[in-house]
Amino acid sequence: MKFSKFIVIALFIAFLAFTMQAIDQSISKFFPPAGNGGFGWIAFQAWAMYFLAGCTPKGGVRTFLGYVSGIVASIAIMLLGGSLSGGLGFWGFPIAVFAIVVPVICLEKVQWLDFVPSVFVGAGVFFGFMTYIQGATFGGAAFSELFYCLFGLVYGYITVAFRSWYEARVASQSAAPVAQKVSA
Repeated sequence: MKFSKFIVIALFIAFLAFTMQAIDQSISKFFPPAGNGGFGWIAFQAWAMYFLAGCTPKGGVRTFLGYVSGIVASIAIMLLGGSLSGGLGFWGFPIAVFAIVVPVICLEKVQWLDFVPSVFVGAGVFFGFMTYIQGATFGGAAFSELFYCLFGLVYGYITVAFRSWYEARVASQSAAPVAQKVSA
């Protein structure tokens, strides 16, 4: 594909990123905790995860379920680590991580929960949320993360749908002159 045709894809994706940022700035005040600066960064990560999951709606569902699993695993680690730290001190959280990561890796054998990278990304986002967003609660963090994950996955779907449509259109336009010459 010539650059003059390809640039349309880049402009469309830039427009999607523009709208994602504008929407995030407009709706962030409705997400816990109060006074947050927006969570568009979660949507951008989920957008990328859509591509890592194979650019399909099924991959998007698997990614979303991975984020849910990552949140559950994070909460389990925080609760177990907190309870173990009282008696085990320094070793409480490392033991909690070990205990929770074993079943997380076993999700690889469970249909629909087998996209383990999204579990780790979802968990990392949740840990970051709980560590750096002042006033975050488990429920508020989970709600905000999952909303923004879904937001990013929808943008991933839109990106793939547009690009597939556009590339097919460009290919058919390129093939039309060749077909006319052959029939002449």
